[in-house]
Amino acid sequence: MLKNAKAGVENFSQPQLYTQNKLWTKSFILAVIVVAMLGIISLFTGVYDIRGQEDGMQMFFTTRVPRTAALMLTGAAMSMAGLVMQLITQNRLVEPTTTGTIEWAGLGLLIVYLFFPAPTLVLRMTGAISFSFIGTMIFFLFLRRVKLRSSLVVPIIGIMLGAVISSISTFVGLLFQATQNIETWFVGSFAAVQIGRYEYLWIIVIVTLLIFVYANRLTLAGLGEDVATSLGVNYNRIILLGTGLISIAVGIVAAVIGNLPFLGLIVPNIVSMIRGDDLRSNLPWVCVLGMGTITLCDIISRTIIMPFEVPVSLILGTAGSAVFIILLLRQRKPRRLR
Repeated sequence: MLKNAKAGVENFSQPQLYTQNKLWTKSFILAVIVVAMLGIISLFTGVYDIRGQEDGMQMFFTTRVPRTAALMLTGAAMSMAGLVMQLITQNRLVEPTTTGTIEWAGLGLLIVYLFFPAPTLVLRMTGAISFSFIGTMIFFLFLRRVKLRSSLVVPIIGIMLGAVISSISTFVGLLFQATQNIETWFVGSFAAVQIGRYEYLWIIVIVTLLIFVYANRLTLAGLGEDVATSLGVNYNRIILLGTGLISIAVGIVAAVIGNLPFLGLIVPNIVSMIRGDDLRSNLPWVCVLGMGTITLCDIISRTIIMPFEVPVSLILGTAGSAVFIILLLRQRKPRRLR
């Protein structure tokens, strides 16, 4: 493991060569083509007949194009947030939904609504990002101070913490008659996405680039504090950086779209099972598969009971819970064999 870690440090000076060897394969190109096809299908999926109406092209660029772009950016954001969290905690069952991060973001949104009756999107994003960072740091600090015998306990603690924060949000919402804001946030949907309401999602591109730049250092941090420090990496600083990037991604998605459960659990685990745990080489795969997963779920949500639309969070929650149970069973098998 130490040899692999040292190789990661040496690769700091050769990121382009490393990525070229790992990334542009036939399977990755095929995955990109499939995701592009899903994006085209998304552009032409909907009740409104854009080809038979006079304002069809206007509606196409006002709603369909922004929705598809939001799908791609959101899928990449939540998937890479789950990947970084799993790497830092060394636990495959961790992601924003199972650590309480998304619930903290919801609490931040609620606090913003209490102080600003009609908050702008920037204010909502600020509240969600700030509380996401606080909640994620609390979770990480708890893991550092308490030694857990089983990796299965980690997501259980995160889910319990999220339930407590969600209960506080519900109580505060009922107390100040702001439950409508909470209910809207819990229903993660892209139905309201249009020009002027999604542009801040492009910040996710910057977050992705920063994660890619610091990928090797985050990988070393995932090996533990002692190993990372011995290899010259400031462990606490890189953990703060990773937490900040996760919080920005989750906060932006929470403010613009809402709660999208288990997306950060499904995609990184599939990629890790096939390709291993190297963050730099896995990040493009995670982003692409995250885009494809959320786009496919959104297409299903728009067509399953057409002309009505099911929230995409319902489709994601159903698929994600099944994957979560399968991962739990896989974690238990080695213990039974021993």
